[in-house]
Amino acid sequence: MFTGIIEEMGSVKGIKQGQEAMEITVTAQTVLEDVHLGDSISVNGVCLTVTEFTSQEARFDVMPETFHATNLREISTGSKVNLERSMKADGRFGGHMVSGHVDGVGTITSKKQDSNAIYYTIELPEDLMDYFVYKGSVAVDGTSLTVFGVDQNTITISLIPHTVEHTVLGDKGKGDRVNIEIDMLGKYVVNFLSKQQQQAKSSSITEGFLAENGFK
Repeated sequence: MFTGIIEEMGSVKGIKQGQEAMEITVTAQTVLEDVHLGDSISVNGVCLTVTEFTSQEARFDVMPETFHATNLREISTGSKVNLERSMKADGRFGGHMVSGHVDGVGTITSKKQDSNAIYYTIELPEDLMDYFVYKGSVAVDGTSLTVFGVDQNTITISLIPHTVEHTVLGDKGKGDRVNIEIDMLGKYVVNFLSKQQQQAKSSSITEGFLAENGFK
């Protein structure tokens, strides 16, 4: 479990890539201060397991499911990545509940400055749109952000100067692809309501049935 508060930007030192999987080595400092073999670290919003490490770098395996479902397959040697350690139970919870399980990849369609904020519009797959609400939460490349606009197939987010400077989003622009994780609570609500609707449609108790049996 993560909070979406990025601790540092790491740099991709090496990539060993296959057709549908990859192994990446990332240089970092903060997230390696107390690292252990098997720890979970969020890399651009993707929960990955530390398979090897030194005081300056960590290695991760990216399996086929993650390879196809995220933007990690698009990184290259030298790419910057957002990093966050899994949250501590006794720590402050500054973002929102982030699992590190990416739901889809969006494409930035516009980037506009407004005073001290930068607004990004992100186009998303149609099947994700039901999960977003105005002023709701979203993790973009692992960064906890607030949704400031919801359109037919896009959402709008805003970055303050600190987020621009300390995450990979600051260097991204129109055409770049970003990992999207839907707010966990939103997933449960939509899933519950969907099942309720399905049960209601399949129910044999209808208005006609009630009328035929003396209920008017």
